[in-house]
Amino acid sequence: MILVTGGTGLVGAHLLYRLVSDNEKVKAIYRNERKIANTKRVFSSYTEDYNTLFNAIEWIQADLLDVPALSEAFIGVTKVYHSAAFVSFEPDKYQLLRKTNIEGTANIVNLCISNNIEKLCYVSSIATLSSTINTEFISEETEWNPEDDNSVYAITKYGAEMEVWRGTQEGLDAVIVNPGVILGAGIWRYGTGSLFEKAQKGLKYYPSGSLGLISVDDVISIMIKLMHSSIINQRYVLVAENWTYKDFLQALAIAVHSKPPKKLASISLLSIAWKLDWLNYKITGKRRQLTKQVAKSISTETQYNNDKIKTALNYKFKAIDKTITSIGAHFLNRK
Repeated sequence: MILVTGGTGLVGAHLLYRLVSDNEKVKAIYRNERKIANTKRVFSSYTEDYNTLFNAIEWIQADLLDVPALSEAFIGVTKVYHSAAFVSFEPDKYQLLRKTNIEGTANIVNLCISNNIEKLCYVSSIATLSSTINTEFISEETEWNPEDDNSVYAITKYGAEMEVWRGTQEGLDAVIVNPGVILGAGIWRYGTGSLFEKAQKGLKYYPSGSLGLISVDDVISIMIKLMHSSIINQRYVLVAENWTYKDFLQALAIAVHSKPPKKLASISLLSIAWKLDWLNYKITGKRRQLTKQVAKSISTETQYNNDKIKTALNYKFKAIDKTITSIGAHFLNRK
């Protein structure tokens, strides 16, 4: 029996579809019943007979901080995919991020150890990899720099990774994947799916930086291959291709039949923007849309090295341009 956390998120939902399609027995944890509809929408992006596959999942309501409920979910489980996380770059969400990402992961690790789980796959992020000097490629060997102006999300995902490594010292076999920006169909209201809607409405500006992109199908395939392999206690950067934000946002616009952005959002313009966003938050209490750390990130050229995973699994990634076109078609036909 396989347990999947974060089954209503992008990675978890696509992972569930792949597992039940392969006739695996699966349990999935959900926290909010309303969000289970996300998983159905993801399933429907693959097949019209999505209800049959969806009903093969054993759903269990449990919060990552609710140890008794989690303990019930672990009964009969042999392998765990931990993809649940709280994603936010808002500084005032730091304590909630810590509880969900660090304490929640600690609970999963502890239960894996106490239940003699065969293997854990933890979905982290490239946010835990610090920047390099002279635009050198970032890899698994790029060490975390606590002195950097790291985002609150990155800090808590790094803390979660430390909990997984602590588990390996206590006898747990685990692998960690560090995906870049994950592209996938089915969830359009938030995450990368919402970028397609923003692109359709029209984007005027693009930042000067670059980013690492990967298809959700590649993320899922690699996770499953790693769990079926003899590889343990390793981490892998999952980035198919490095793109500039200009090329990425223009490709999104083309995929949804909209006008591509043509104006550069300079570093100085973004600096003004995040300060105004902070002021708006202070005055109105509305959620932050742009933080100092995010503004810096999207203005920075970063390159990621994926040699380790390609060598370990002899893996070939899907082309990002075709991935964007395919997701754009799903978006246009979503209704």
